[in-house]
Amino acid sequence: MSWALVWVAVAILAVAAVSRRLTGTPITPAMVFMVFGVLVGPELIDGVDLSATGGPVRTLAEATLAVVLFSDASRIKFGALRREWGVPVRLLGIGLPLTIILGAVLAAAVFGELTIAEAFVLAIVLAPTDAALGQAVVTDPRLPSRIRQGLNVESGLNDGICVPLLFIALAAADIESDVTSGHHAIRIVIEEIGYGIAGGVAAGLVVSAIFAIAEPRKLITGPWKQVVPVAGAALAYGVAAGLGGSGFIAAFVAGGTFGALRGKETDAVARLSEEIGDLLDGVTFIVFGAVLLGPALGHLTWSIVGYAVLSLTAIRMLPVAIAMLRSRARPPTLAFLGWFGPRGLASIVFAVIVVQESELPHADTITLTVYATVGLSVIAHGLSAAPLAARYSRWYRSLTRAPEMESIPPVVTQRPRGAHHLIPSESP
Repeated sequence: MSWALVWVAVAILAVAAVSRRLTGTPITPAMVFMVFGVLVGPELIDGVDLSATGGPVRTLAEATLAVVLFSDASRIKFGALRREWGVPVRLLGIGLPLTIILGAVLAAAVFGELTIAEAFVLAIVLAPTDAALGQAVVTDPRLPSRIRQGLNVESGLNDGICVPLLFIALAAADIESDVTSGHHAIRIVIEEIGYGIAGGVAAGLVVSAIFAIAEPRKLITGPWKQVVPVAGAALAYGVAAGLGGSGFIAAFVAGGTFGALRGKETDAVARLSEEIGDLLDGVTFIVFGAVLLGPALGHLTWSIVGYAVLSLTAIRMLPVAIAMLRSRARPPTLAFLGWFGPRGLASIVFAVIVVQESELPHADTITLTVYATVGLSVIAHGLSAAPLAARYSRWYRSLTRAPEMESIPPVVTQRPRGAHHLIPSESP
C-alpha cells in the first residue's frame, strides 16, 4: 500500500507540473492517469497491487462520486432549467431513457447469456456521461454557448438520475437470478432511495442553515466557507449510508437542496469541493487503470470490444438525434452532441457497486464491458475533443446566418467541472 501511494503521488505531481502545457492539447490528465495506472499495475510494474473488491478502491470511488455529485447538483440553476434549457432537457428527458433502452436491447443481442435485467444494469452503468473527459469542448468559447452548456448540464445531472435506476435494475436482476426474494429486493430499493432522499434533504438544510445563520453574524471566515460544502457532501453520504440508504442519492439531493436555497452564493463557495473532486478524480483514474482496466485487458473478447464501440457511437448518437428532433439543429450539431458523451467516473463507480453489492451470475461480463468502454472513451474522446471542437467552431463561424437553435444563448451559464471561471455567453 505504501508503494502504491508513492506511485499515485508521482503521477499527480507529474501532471500538475505540466498541467498548463496539457491544456488545449489532445492529451488529457485523465488519459495520462489511466495509462500510468495500467503501467504501474499488477500486469506490468506491479507498483499498485490493490484488490478490485477491496475496501480502499471502493472508498476512493465512493468519496469521489459523492463530492462530484454534491458539487454538480449545487450548481444547478433550477429557475433557468425550467425556463429555457432546451438542450439538456431534451438530452436528459428523451435521450437518456432511449440510451438506456437501446443499450439494454443491444446488450441482450450481443451478450446472449445476459438476462434482461442484467442487460439493463449494463446499459444504466454506461448511460452517464462525464464532460470532464472532454473539457476542451465545454470550455471552448468559440463554440455555440447553448451547445457546450447543454453538454455540461447533461453530464452534471445524468449520473445523479442514474443512481436510483441502477439500484432498481440491480434488485430486478437479483430477483431474476434468484439471488434474493422480490419482497426483500423491493424493500432494499425503497430504503436506498427513501433514506437517500431524506439524508440528502437533511444535510442540504444543515449546510444552508450554517450559511444563513453564520454569515450575517460574521461567524465564518472565507476559507472555512469553502470547507462547508465538502463536509456537507460527507454528512449527506454518512447519514444516508448509516440509515441503510444510498449515499450517492443523498449527496446529489443535498447539493441540489443547498443550491436551490442559497442560489448564486454556491458558486463562491464551490471552489474547494471542485478541486478536491478533481484530485480524487485523478487518483480514481490511476487506480482504475492499475486495478480494473489493466487486468481486464487480457480477458477482452470481440463481443466486449464491439459493444464498447456501439456504446460510444450508435447507443449514444441515435437517442441524441431522436431527442433533438424538431429542434432545428443542423447535422454537424447533432453529430457533435452525439459524439461527445464520454464515459468516466460514474461508470467506474457503478461498476464497483455491481461487483461488491450484487451476486449477478454474469457480473464479470458486465464489468469487463464497462472497463473496456471507459478506457476506450478516455482515449477516443480525449484525443478528439480539441480537434473536433476546432472543426465544429470553424463550421459554426463560417455560416453567413447562424442557425436558430445553435445561436440562442442559454439563460444562464453553468461552470464546467474543474473550470473555476464562468464561461461568458457570446452572440454569433
